[in-house]
Parts: sequence; structure tokens; C-alpha cells
Amino acid sequence: MTEQTAHPQPRPGLSDHPDVVVSVGTDHHAFDRLVRWIDDYARRRRDLRFLVQHGHSRAPRDVPGTPFLSGTELGDQMRAARVVVTHGGPGTIVQARAAGHLPVVVARDPELDEHVDDHQLLFVQRLEEAGRVRSCSTPQQLAALIDKALDNPEDFRVSGADEPEQAALRAGALIDLLVDPEPGPAPAEVPPAPQGPADWPEVTVVVPTRDRPELLRRTLRAVSEQDYPGRITTLVVYDNGRPDPSLAREGGDRPVRVLSNTLTPGLAGARNTGVAAAVTDLVAFCDDDDIWLPGKLRAQVRVMLEEPDTEVVCCGITVVYDRTECVRVLDRTSVSFGDLLGSRLTELHPSTFLIRRRALVGGCGPVSEEIPGSYAEDYELLLRLARRRPVRNVPEAGVRVLWHRHSHFAGRWQTTSTALRWLLDRYPEFTLVPRGHARVSGQIAFAEAASGRRGAALRWIAATLRRRPAEPRAHLALLVVCGIPPGWILRALHLRGRGV
Repeated sequence: MTEQTAHPQPRPGLSDHPDVVVSVGTDHHAFDRLVRWIDDYARRRRDLRFLVQHGHSRAPRDVPGTPFLSGTELGDQMRAARVVVTHGGPGTIVQARAAGHLPVVVARDPELDEHVDDHQLLFVQRLEEAGRVRSCSTPQQLAALIDKALDNPEDFRVSGADEPEQAALRAGALIDLLVDPEPGPAPAEVPPAPQGPADWPEVTVVVPTRDRPELLRRTLRAVSEQDYPGRITTLVVYDNGRPDPSLAREGGDRPVRVLSNTLTPGLAGARNTGVAAAVTDLVAFCDDDDIWLPGKLRAQVRVMLEEPDTEVVCCGITVVYDRTECVRVLDRTSVSFGDLLGSRLTELHPSTFLIRRRALVGGCGPVSEEIPGSYAEDYELLLRLARRRPVRNVPEAGVRVLWHRHSHFAGRWQTTSTALRWLLDRYPEFTLVPRGHARVSGQIAFAEAASGRRGAALRWIAATLRRRPAEPRAHLALLVVCGIPPGWILRALHLRGRGV
């Protein structure tokens, strides 16, 4: 719940609704600068009523507090207000536009140590260019825009002609403003196809491992048998285990090095240890229980050579579970940020990732070691990569992925729930895509139900169904709440090559 404050006593004849609603956001980061600017403006305009949602920012001095308001009530106040001012978060902007306002937006400033992601600044810039917000960066500009909105309210309203745009917004169309690349120069000529081994770049494969020696040796054998003319260096990174030096191989075009995880314990730290040790431009990931098919790497590297701006290439998988196999291949060659918000796209498995190392070192950053338990760290990395440019995909199976009856995360339901809640908090863009938000909240509901937290599960089930009544994960969670063992449900899904 976020705090709301308002001007205490309206002058006789004024409406009970505020003239100016200011929403500072609820992402656990203060934005005192905007509140201070509103304070200064309110001192000069005592004839106006203000409502300020200040959340983690300090309370306004000149607009003393009133009782809490729910999110629904805030939306009602926005609809009745004459002007809406917001920070640059997608969720806040969407709420203002849904209430019929062309909001006045003040983005956070990283140079003033205000928490902000680069994508948020780009998001505001593109919304401004598309005429969907009015942005400002100084208190004088803010005051001038509020004055203009009060004098010419129709210029700051979403007109009836924009109603189809609101529906498209709910489907995630506004995400395009965030991810569409700026027009650039004409594409360079496609380089000639590589002829000999020297024309194929060296690739480093990072294989994190923990207590699975037999599966690991099978994985390493599949890497060494790749139908790839170039050199492949494999880095086996032991996480919380004693390294096996007998795996190391020197020389030749398939060398193997053995390392220990020197970063945060877990899958993310192990992968980052390998990326830090790599010296090649191209880095691939492979789990220690998965098998690359012979042509996997050649097909992906060819895409990298033909498209020098591409930063990550994936491919399809064959899921192997309890002696059953299910082919999962995505029938497209390009995946956007919006696509990934709407669906995890299981086909884009981490063992298929081929990434330019510069994208991880100095680009979007390494695999996140902040995610609780390293759960869904591969999905979060894809989201960050897709923010920069589309993810490319080879629409054919290139990896055999082994799903175990007792996977690393199967019994760690609270870790799963905590990690997914972290993901929703870190990516407010999910609010633009109800289907994607419902998918993640449905997974949280299932995890809470499987961990025996019935009350929390029911709350997440209700929240999921409000966003998308047809979301199947909410109904599966309800089955678990009613007593169906979660393992039975997972087994039925895994036999079809699917998970929760």
C-alpha cells in the first residue's frame, strides 16, 4: 500500500476531487525531487487541490496527509483530476493513460543517484516522440506543463479516437516503443560463407556442474563431437564441489579447462565465472545434463557471421523425460522483448544460448546473481538481451534437454515464489501485458500452493484470475490447494514436454 496525501480543506465551491494527481511510483525507490517540485508549485497555487502518491519518497510538506487509498481509488482520482503527473515507470504511465490522461512525465535522473534503468529513459523518450506523454526535466518545465494542462485540458486527454490504442496497450503493443530500434544505416553486405576452419571463430562453452560426473562426461563428449570446423574451448565450472582435473585437455581444437566457481554460489555465479574466464567473442552455455546435436553450433555461428549486430542466437530443443521425447521448436527466427514478456518461450532453453561476450561484459550485464536461488536467471537474461535488440532463433532442434523427476528446483517452492516475485518487481513492463503477468503470478500461486501456504496461494490465484480468467496455472494451483499432489501435475505436464 502506498501513502497518498492531499490538500486538507478545499475552498467553498471546489470539487471533492483533486485538480492535480501526482503518482511517484511504488518500486521501493524514493523520488524526492519530483515531490519537492510539486511542493514548490503547490505553494504558488493555493487555489488548487493536490493528491500526491509519495510511496517511498518523503511526504510533501505543503499537502498534509489523508487516509490511504487503494490502487482502484487512485485510478478513480486520476479519472476525475484535471492533470496527472507521473514518474517514468511503464506501469504508472499506463494507469494514467487508462484513466484518460496524457500524463506529464518526469523521469528519474541517474546523475542524481535516483534509481533508474536505461530502458526507462528510452521508454519515456519514445513515448514523447510518439505523442503519448508530455515529458519535462526541470521544475520550470513541470510548472509550465501543469499550467498549460489546466488552461487547455483537451490537449492533455486521451481522446475517444485512442480507445483502440488502449486495447492494443493491454495486449502489449506499447512495448514496441521500447524495443523498436532507431532507424540506422543500410545493412552491410552479408559476408561470404566461411570456407575453412580459419574462417570460423573460436567459441567458448561454459558448462556449470555439480555432482553429476557421468552426465557431465556425456555432455562434454557431445560438445567435442560438434560438426563445427572452428576451435571450441570448454570451461567446466564446478559449483560447490571438488573439481575433477582428469577432465582437462590441452591442445587440439577441442581443449577443456576445469575451474571452480569464484563468484556467488549457484548457477548464475558459475556461468559468470566461465564468462569472465573466456577470451573469445562468442560464448555458449550448456547445462551438464544436456546434449548438443552435431549441427547445433555451426547453424548458430552462421547467423552470427551473417548478422554482426546480433547478440544472442537460440535454437529448438527435444525434451527427454522418463523415456518420452517431445520436440519443442519455435517457428520463428526473431523474438522481441514483448514476445518474452508474453511467454517464457520454453524453446529458448539456456543450453541453446550462443551470446557475444561483449553483450555480457559491458553490455546488458552478466547473468544476474541477485535472483533468489538463481531461479529463472536464464529468462531474466533473455529479457535484458531482448531489450537491446531482438533474440535470433534457429527454428530446428539443436539440443536434447533432460528433465529429471527430481530437478534442482522441484522441491524449492519458496525459492521459486520469491524469485518470480523479484522478477515482477524488477520488470514493471509486465503490467503492459496481462497475459504475461498472469502467467508469472500463476506460477507464484502454484509454488505457494505446493509449499503448503494455502492463504498466500489463494491470494495469488485471485490476483491471476482478475488479470486473465483463462490462465491455466491459476486453475492448477487451485487443484493443489484442494489436495492434488503437485508432483502428479508436474509429471503429467513433463510427459508432454511442458512445465508450470
